[in-house]
Amino acid sequence: MSTAPAGPRPTVLYVTDYTYEARGRRYCDEDIFLSRRMREEFDVVLCHPRDAAAMLDGFDAVVIRNSGPVMHYQEAYDAFCARARELKTRVYNPLDGRGDMAGKQYLVDMSRAGLPVIPTVDRAADLGLLPEAAEYAVKPKAGADSVGLVFTPEPVLPEGSDGTLLVQPRIDFRYEVSFYFIDDDFQYALYAPDTERRWVLEPYGPSPADLEFARTFIRWNSLTHGIQRVDACRTPEGELLLVELEDLNPYLSLDRVPEDVREAFVARMKTSVRALLA
Repeated sequence: MSTAPAGPRPTVLYVTDYTYEARGRRYCDEDIFLSRRMREEFDVVLCHPRDAAAMLDGFDAVVIRNSGPVMHYQEAYDAFCARARELKTRVYNPLDGRGDMAGKQYLVDMSRAGLPVIPTVDRAADLGLLPEAAEYAVKPKAGADSVGLVFTPEPVLPEGSDGTLLVQPRIDFRYEVSFYFIDDDFQYALYAPDTERRWVLEPYGPSPADLEFARTFIRWNSLTHGIQRVDACRTPEGELLLVELEDLNPYLSLDRVPEDVREAFVARMKTSVRALLA
């Protein structure tokens, strides 16, 4: 039963790409479910990310969900952001995120600040700051879904690539774990016990220390509204290190959580969007 307040139903432009193919995940299933549930309280129109800039007029809010890596439609995304700012459109998540929404510079900044992240540099002069490792990962700062990722036996940056590529030691880890938040409220956690199957996830019961780790990055990002996913890896020594702070369109793996957790997430998301509109 809907608990939406009486009055005109807000209109929402729901940005998604049903055709995007992700390894080990079906983005379309999640957005079919979420957009259907959002219709219980909002008038929802689905929109491909390439069309979003042209469709902003007349909507109370834009909800960005599983729209795929921005690098595949960068020009259209830039046009959308410019138009949304011009119209002062309420966007969910807001466009001032400091995590993946703004590229992966935050990994360099956090590493320099001594936060618990995988050590990361983006300049040849800083390669000596990285710890010794059997291999190193080199990837585009604007990349996603491992596009452009290569592994090298030594920490190297091609000449002229300062500021565009990241270098990190390839971490030996026990498992990866993700913490899911709406606004600053923790919702659930999932982990991949098999390191070779990243998206075969199971519910994870975080300790107080785990949650404080995750909240460190939620506080750092300071988004007023929205959905964020904090991805981390557990080292053999038991330490958690940040892998990614996804604050634009994090896949939620809602099919991997119990029904009561999924229902609580949907209810909290509706409340969050309404708060943004208010």
